[in-house]
Amino acid sequence: MSPADERVDGPGKESLDLSKLPLAKLREHVARLASEDEAERLARALQGDARAGARALGDRTLRKIEAKRADRRRIAALFEGRARLLLQGCRTVAGVDEVGVGPLAGPVVAAAVALPEKVDLPGLNDSKKVSASDRERLATAIREQALGVAIGEVSALEIDRMNIFRAGLEAMRRAAAALADRLELDHLMVDARTIPDLDIPQTSLIRGDSIDGSIAAASIVAKVYRDGIMQKLEIEYPGYGFGRNMGYGTAEHVGALGRLGASPAHRQSFAPVAATLGR
Repeated sequence: MSPADERVDGPGKESLDLSKLPLAKLREHVARLASEDEAERLARALQGDARAGARALGDRTLRKIEAKRADRRRIAALFEGRARLLLQGCRTVAGVDEVGVGPLAGPVVAAAVALPEKVDLPGLNDSKKVSASDRERLATAIREQALGVAIGEVSALEIDRMNIFRAGLEAMRRAAAALADRLELDHLMVDARTIPDLDIPQTSLIRGDSIDGSIAAASIVAKVYRDGIMQKLEIEYPGYGFGRNMGYGTAEHVGALGRLGASPAHRQSFAPVAATLGR
């Protein structure tokens, strides 16, 4: 029997003759397969089909399967640091990251996330490398799978009082402390900083949100949470485009500052805002 004539089991284990199935039915059948191994077996059979469309479907299916496998390998590598800590006796490791340091308005937000040893988070990455829709999907999945999630928030008024560097550290401290109140944390993986006033051992990683899975998860949760705040501030203080620019100093935002002046959500210590106040 040639590959083009190979029979495979259908969803109900009925035998299917691939060579006699129309291309539309073949596409439906591939889409219904739950098992990656079954999809790969069918795709390899299609590569021997006499029809160019069937061979192309087989090729596309194999590329999708390999992309999923490559993503799983990439994500496994993101958790290698945590795996070493677990082998050393740590039981619960959390990632901590903050977002919103650069904007002219809104709070700095940090998240602390402790994940179980096994996770199912396809596409997990630094929040800046993930689309808005994928961030929403991942944030939901992270919260569903996490051992614990906590948020730390520092307002615009507090930022003006303590400066933005200290505000970022304080947001991370609040997030980590809140999570430690609910979970016994053995170690923190932190993006590029060392959080003050905590008794929990820490590892600071430059570009941690790109190289560590726990920090990447924290960056996504923090980003989605802060974006939600900015969407609400868009309604409370219309005209600045907070729902689009998330408080960053875009041309639209700076122009609105010139027309409308600063809102209570603005960081008055930041130069473009201070200029509208005559400082």
